[in-house]
Amino acid sequence: MKNIILTTLNARYSHTSLALRYLYANLHELQQSSQILEFVINSSPQTIAEEILSHSPKIVGIGVYIWNAYDVGEIVKVIKKVSPKTIVILGGPEVSYTPFRVNFDMADYIISGEGEESFYTLCKEILEGQQPKERTIKSKGVDFTAIKLPYDYYTDFDIQNRHIYVESSRGCPFECEFCLSSIDLKMRYLPLEVILSELEKLWVRGARNFKFIDRTFNVKISYAKAILEYFLSKNEEYFIHFEVIPDNFPDELKEMLKLFPPHCLQLEVGIQTLNLGIAKNIKRNLKLEKIKENLRFLENETKAHLHVDLIIGLPGESIESFAANLDELYALTKCEIQLGILKKLSGTTINRHDMEYGMVYSDTPPYDILKNDLIDFALMQDMKRFARFWDIVYNSGNFQKTTKLLFKEGKVFDNFYAFSKWIYGRSESTYKISLDRIAEYLYEYLSQSYDANTVATTILEDVMGVGGRKIPPFLKSLIPHGYDVSQKEISKANKRQQLRE
Repeated sequence: MKNIILTTLNARYSHTSLALRYLYANLHELQQSSQILEFVINSSPQTIAEEILSHSPKIVGIGVYIWNAYDVGEIVKVIKKVSPKTIVILGGPEVSYTPFRVNFDMADYIISGEGEESFYTLCKEILEGQQPKERTIKSKGVDFTAIKLPYDYYTDFDIQNRHIYVESSRGCPFECEFCLSSIDLKMRYLPLEVILSELEKLWVRGARNFKFIDRTFNVKISYAKAILEYFLSKNEEYFIHFEVIPDNFPDELKEMLKLFPPHCLQLEVGIQTLNLGIAKNIKRNLKLEKIKENLRFLENETKAHLHVDLIIGLPGESIESFAANLDELYALTKCEIQLGILKKLSGTTINRHDMEYGMVYSDTPPYDILKNDLIDFALMQDMKRFARFWDIVYNSGNFQKTTKLLFKEGKVFDNFYAFSKWIYGRSESTYKISLDRIAEYLYEYLSQSYDANTVATTILEDVMGVGGRKIPPFLKSLIPHGYDVSQKEISKANKRQQLRE
């Protein structure tokens, strides 16, 4: 029996919840009668509720995010119906700002904001038999120097098998209207010696897969350099991920980034739009020439694996403007280009554009845009499928050579839009399409424009570039006799796949 169960639904099994471990670390004397349980989205709400209630908890604390909000709502209903005396407390981004667009009425309490201190206080009051006056507790940002850190509560299994999330700062100095991070403009940093000490403890325990959740890792260059120096001092293989702003790479940081070997450094670079007028309209400051210079540097002078982000549906941005963004980004870098659909998150100020630009959004998670005055519903649906097929074909890395055939004459958007329309008409689906089937669709489509043998050979080189794969059945009769894929190509593709996973 545990008095307190801390739980959430992660997006993937390989993920871990840093937030739950923060709460657990700061439960003080209540910690010994508490336990963390983590689940994965799309599991049965009744099965999850059953597992939680098997511990006979008095309190259940659940972390709510955009990817699990609906599931959490269902789990709360089950828990309160079958065990009405169990107190349910919700926290996390999806319940920190109104309006709520998922029904959480059956939850007993909601903590809005950072909960490391307020969750402990609330649990203590409940367990002592007190009746807290307010259902919603509004928490302010915590003092990093006053709370206990969570890293000791990653288990050995977590360290060996899952992503280890860490942070050196909270807050964001920018005011981008679509982003929740813009609400907390004050930057707060852990003392540098503390975060380095925590990293070393994790390293000694065997951690080699680190994802930093800092929203703007390279804002404070002294911190970025110290953390990069820590990893550069290690002689073993590791993987580190940072989210960076694209216009702040001074020379001393560039020189350090050059030193990282292949397959160990991943940088997520927020672009969102290259249209200066659109960026200014959503309070996103773009130093365009500096951004282009830095992308060229990262692409050509480092071995980092890059993700850059573009958003579809920003207020005032036409499809033509988005197309120009995509074409220009592809010309600058051959990295993964993440195509996101604009979302209207509670708490952000993006809603101020609703009337002027005819912005219409879904009321269910992930609250994505349905249409605006420049992109009607049908075209927006096309673009959502475009983004999905882009992930499957381009971002997956499975068809690096084949996509060069697809992007003829440098018209990346136009050619991929035509392909995405064709493939959706052919498959009538954007999910559960096997690699072999995608390869066959590419062959069928590209053979309309290129020599069929050239297309077949190119697709084969891509598909068989990863060891352990079998030749797609449709290709067996098409490939030249005795064709072989070099072990060098297989090794390179295997490394790319490991990095993405």
